Amino acid sequence: VQLQASGGGLVQPGGSLRLSCVASGSIFSTYVMGWYRQAPGKQRELVALIASTGTTTYAESAKGRFTISRDNAKNTVYLQMNSLKPEDTAVYYCRKLSGTSIWGQGTLVTVSS
Repeated sequence: VQLQASGGGLVQPGGSLRLSCVASGSIFSTYVMGWYRQAPGKQRELVALIASTGTTTYAESAKGRFTISRDNAKNTVYLQMNSLKPEDTAVYYCRKLSGTSIWGQGTLVTVSS
């Protein structure tokens, strides 16, 4: 399985971005998928998870602003990020948690005016 993340970029505070992560493999629908982020000088942290059932879990910092979703027909997991803040600036990684853990390559999100 390989993961390809995209959608990062430069956005002003208060703006929105949608990240996408496409997975190879034929049983994507069974995977637990997650988004993580790593800000400069900080440890990588969980942002959101989505189970095969569609059940979601969010970090406190993401609640009410970010939405994780999945499209099993497209083998894709999304992270819709609204009301972005400068402190959301980080490299965002998708991760397959089921079975062998696999990380995508990361996509940079910069929130700045």
